[in-house]
Formats: sequence, structure tokens, C-alpha cells
Amino acid sequence: MTSPERVVRCAGIEDVDALSALVADMLMAQPTAAWLVSDEAERFGVLLTYARLLLRRGLSEGQVVTTEDQAAVAVWYSRLEPPAPAASWVYDLQRLLGPYGPRFALMHAYVDAVLPHTPHHYLAHLAARPGQSGAARAVLASYHRRLDAEGLPAYAEVSCARPRESVVARLGYEPRSPVLLEPGGPALWRMWRPTPGDRRPDGLPCRVRAHRFAMPLRPRALPTSPRSP
Repeated sequence: MTSPERVVRCAGIEDVDALSALVADMLMAQPTAAWLVSDEAERFGVLLTYARLLLRRGLSEGQVVTTEDQAAVAVWYSRLEPPAPAASWVYDLQRLLGPYGPRFALMHAYVDAVLPHTPHHYLAHLAARPGQSGAARAVLASYHRRLDAEGLPAYAEVSCARPRESVVARLGYEPRSPVLLEPGGPALWRMWRPTPGDRRPDGLPCRVRAHRFAMPLRPRALPTSPRSP
């Protein structure tokens, strides 16, 4: 017996509270959680605030896709041209996340630095309830059909030890070299989903190591990226 097809829809501001909890739970399970928020007692609260912030940004600047039962959510951005620096976003991170704001800003600075040069759509965030990988696949498949019709690739990052076993890898995303978060942080694996039959270069910049002395609010202080081996 086949399971019923998931109903996928665009999220709205009324979904933010429920989806923020979903995203915060997902972030708590990732290796980046302890690196971003060192205090275990404060971790979930800070990640929940961050989740609300990123969902509101997705609603205003991108597209947020969810299932009818809010079992999964994906935040997408069109990147047909390089995005302009988002000073207000960094300011919000610093203002709302307290002493942890600089660590979040550092992560975003390095993620932004290695976005592909090729026009694409960016899967900035993906979350699903435990045991609801089918809902995650549904929200992605719906958006992928649009991208394939437009002939556009997709890009994402995953924080896990085995990127080839991630949900996005099962939907055609291929691992590239990672962003290495320092000090003592995990890797963010860059994942690229080419258009069907397309094997042209993906325009990904070379590997970057996020250094403890990098200052996201001072672009000139960002270190030069080493060449990938």
C-alpha cells in the first residue's frame, strides 16, 4: 500500500512559531549546535530565537515551503545574481543572540563567501520531524521540479559526518569540499545538485577554513581562501 502524497504549500507568517520549533529541534541535533552555543542550558533558547529570525528572513527575501501538517520545512533563496551584503541580517544576529551573535555571524560570513558563482537556487535550511524524511523529500521534490523546468541547479550545506547519506544526497546533491569552522568546529559540507544531464563546472569557490580571528563585520579581515587540493 502506497502512502498518500504529501500536500506541499508556501508557508506564511502564521506558520513561524510551529516551524521555528521544528528548525530549532533540527539544529540541536547537528554538530554545529555546540559550536554555535557553548552553554548547554542556553542552547535551545538561542537556537529557537535564531530559527524565528531565519524563517522571517526567508519569508521576506526568499521562499519558505512546508507540508500541510508542518512536518517539514525548506527555506530557499534565488541566487541568479550574487546577493548584496546583508548588513541588517548581521546586525540582527548580534542584537538578538546576545554573546553568541558573533559566532553565528562568523558562520554566515564564511557560508556567504563560498556561495557558487553559477546562477542557482540556494537551499539555506531544511528541517523535518523525526521519522519524517518523506516529508523532507516532498518539500524538496516540489521545488526541484520547478528548478528542472527552469534549467537551474541547486546548492545546500549539510552538517554531518557522512554527507553522501544525507537526505539531499539521496535527491541528487553531490558533495564538494567543506567549509571548516574554527576554533574546533565541525565541517559544513557543500552540496551541489546539477540540472539533469549537466556536468559543467559548478562555480564553487575553493575550500575555506573559518578562522577564529576572522571578523564578519570587517570584510577586509577575512583571510584569503587556500586552493583546494
